[in-house]
Amino acid sequence: MNYTYILRCADGTLYTGWTNDLDARLKAHNSGKGAKYTKNRLPVELVYFEKFSTKEEAMSREWHIKRLKRAEKLRLIEESAL
Repeated sequence: MNYTYILRCADGTLYTGWTNDLDARLKAHNSGKGAKYTKNRLPVELVYFEKFSTKEEAMSREWHIKRLKRAEKLRLIEESAL
C-alpha cells in the first residue's frame, strides 16, 4: 500500500510526503533521520494520511497537497479527523 501523509512538527510546521511504509517513515522522522525539513523540528505527529494502490497515485496526491495553502491543509486535516 502507498500513502500520502501530512506530519505536524513540534514547531507547528506541516510536512507532506508519500511512502509505502508509513510506520517506518514516522520512526525515521522522529529519530531525526527523516526528510531534511523535519530533522530540526522533532517530534512529529501524523495528522493526515490517505491510502493508494499505486505509487503514482500517492505521488500525485502529495503534489496536490504540497501546493495547498496552510489554511487549506488545516481544513483537510480537520475534515479527516484521525
